[in-house]
Amino acid sequence: MSRHTKIVATLGPASSEPAVLERLVQAGVDVVRMNFSHGTAGDHMARAGAIREAAARIGRPVGILADLQGPKIRVGKFEEGRITLENGAAFSLDAACPLGNQDKVGLDYKDLPRDVVPGDILLLDDGRLKLQVERVRGSEIQTRVLQGGVLSNNKGINRQGGGLTAPALTAKDMDDIKTAAALEVDFVAVSFPKSAADMYMARQLLRAAGSHACLIAKIERTEAVANLEEILDASDGIMVARGDLAVEVGDAAVPALQKKMIRAARDKNKITITATQMMESMIHSPVPTRAEVSDVANAVLDGTDAVMLSAETASGNYPVETVESMARVCLEAERSAEVTLDREMLNRVFTRIDQSIAMAAIWTAHHLKVKAIAALTQSGSTALWMSRLNCGVPIYALTPDSKAMGTMVLYKEVYPLLMSQQHTDRDQLLWEAEQLLIDQGVVEKGDLIVLTIGEPIGSVGGTNTLKIVRVGEHPRP
Repeated sequence: MSRHTKIVATLGPASSEPAVLERLVQAGVDVVRMNFSHGTAGDHMARAGAIREAAARIGRPVGILADLQGPKIRVGKFEEGRITLENGAAFSLDAACPLGNQDKVGLDYKDLPRDVVPGDILLLDDGRLKLQVERVRGSEIQTRVLQGGVLSNNKGINRQGGGLTAPALTAKDMDDIKTAAALEVDFVAVSFPKSAADMYMARQLLRAAGSHACLIAKIERTEAVANLEEILDASDGIMVARGDLAVEVGDAAVPALQKKMIRAARDKNKITITATQMMESMIHSPVPTRAEVSDVANAVLDGTDAVMLSAETASGNYPVETVESMARVCLEAERSAEVTLDREMLNRVFTRIDQSIAMAAIWTAHHLKVKAIAALTQSGSTALWMSRLNCGVPIYALTPDSKAMGTMVLYKEVYPLLMSQQHTDRDQLLWEAEQLLIDQGVVEKGDLIVLTIGEPIGSVGGTNTLKIVRVGEHPRP
């Protein structure tokens, strides 16, 4: 059984060597994430080249996702690198403080004093420390420690309930978008968007830089949850970024929000990536915890397109083993997933011919129990629509466009294959599609498959034909 759910792995010091990259691709990585919070443009360029070489050697398509840093809402640095805050102690966050000590620390985000009022709760280091604002004087926020602990350099700050005004796209992000375009990445993830306007701006900058990469909105602010529908409309997909989101909305609210966001995205034909601490223990352990196994499995059962690894593969001790473990969990969860196609198709209305053909293909494939669906596609839209509903049949997207392949590697249940499609004769193309599936070991003579194609041949958005064939029954045209 082929794995339907895709795996995104973050590159870093633990996963930059060519030999490790090859092993990661062999283990099942479908998309690599380059975290633009770390490294230079040169580092990203080298890693992009290395992963493309590794993918070519292994013979598997691998997409590239550039993850923008977003606003740095963090404390500054300390004289000694860290301090320990006791419960009840007074402590100040001062935008004018050059180097922190036991009494105060500086701020990377200089506008924080304008965003808070007495009574606000500030959560530091992913919620491990809790401060209550007592007063604001100029550049200084005076607080009382409600929950103490160790505070070290550059730890993040969230306001409980959200509401910080920092823009999603910083000057660094705007430069990084140009770098991402030059790297010809397949996806760009925008950190901390609050509304559709943030995503529209990112798309304009991306297009101006000459890139048509898919745009992924990272949902990690309270405001983003409230504006989910409009953000989905302005994006190609979302990332359920559970770290900062949990700090802002409370950790108990995240599981239900995860299910809601994945469902909403699939209803709008958008991509979903579930991220943060999915196999965190494997940074130091060769095996995951039972809770992590359940977490990954539940994301699969929720219908996510992809599950993502961060520090596990970027800086962990067992990057390859982590991917192998995640792949096993995904496969096992998929075996137990209920196919609810009939129920999900009820009350759906299709206004486009190509979308209607896509839905007819998965309905037919499910009820005829065919071996595979083969979608001859230019842009990949037909394959995307097919993948939004689980029909239990693998979808092979045959395209002449290498850029479309880079995008489709992230679609659940879709396996992109490069096919030249040089002919304009439909029957010739369908015969060649059969041969490609045979050569790839996907089907054998006698298997039943569903094929979709558009006429005139080669037009984007023109899928208008569905054909059911038994492989090998027809001679070459």
